[in-house]
Amino acid sequence: MLNPAVIIPTLNEEKNIRTVLQKLRHLGFTNLLVIDGNSKDRTVAVARRLGVKVIHQNGKGKGDALRQAFNHNGLNAGMIAIMDADGSMNPEELFSFIQRLKDGADLAKGSRFIGNGGSNDLTLLRRIGNKILVSLVNILWSTDYTDLCYGFAVFKKDALQKLYPYLRSENFEIETEIFIKAKKLGLKVVEAPSVELRRMHGKSNLKAYLDGFRILRTIIREFMSDT
Repeated sequence: MLNPAVIIPTLNEEKNIRTVLQKLRHLGFTNLLVIDGNSKDRTVAVARRLGVKVIHQNGKGKGDALRQAFNHNGLNAGMIAIMDADGSMNPEELFSFIQRLKDGADLAKGSRFIGNGGSNDLTLLRRIGNKILVSLVNILWSTDYTDLCYGFAVFKKDALQKLYPYLRSENFEIETEIFIKAKKLGLKVVEAPSVELRRMHGKSNLKAYLDGFRILRTIIREFMSDT
């Protein structure tokens, strides 16, 4: 099995990160990178006790964390995965993402709305918002995405190196920007079914109205921009 580097942004995920990292290790994923956004709990200590590399985020927000991690010189792998630290994403699904890259894709992204994908966590508001936003992106860039606001994905390293210098987002809208920029740069993006689970412990940092506005703003910005 190819062993991609798996990037996991964290912020106060002490009660979840141990289980996520242990599941990844059990499945054979050993190249793990936690980027921590100044957690006030024991997130960093738990990850380091498990022997996982941790780097400290210089700024704030999920987008800022991923951009910093993408530029980290320790990503010694031909494939790079991103996933959340709250237990809502099933590491076993990484195998189907990896297969899609082996079959020729540059980026494989999870979708909760195709095949046997689904969500145990989506509220009606978020479901409607995702539908509207993904439809707008499909119209503007002639894509056929079914999911937009879901940050479970695997990249070929050379594709990510082509992509990340153009990323600007600081918060949850980073996922939308990644998938739009990938299309604009001519990367081959495919979707794979994914089941979103409920986060194991704690409350999400996502704010539906605010982050929805940021995603819409990102779509408009990208439409007005050449890259």
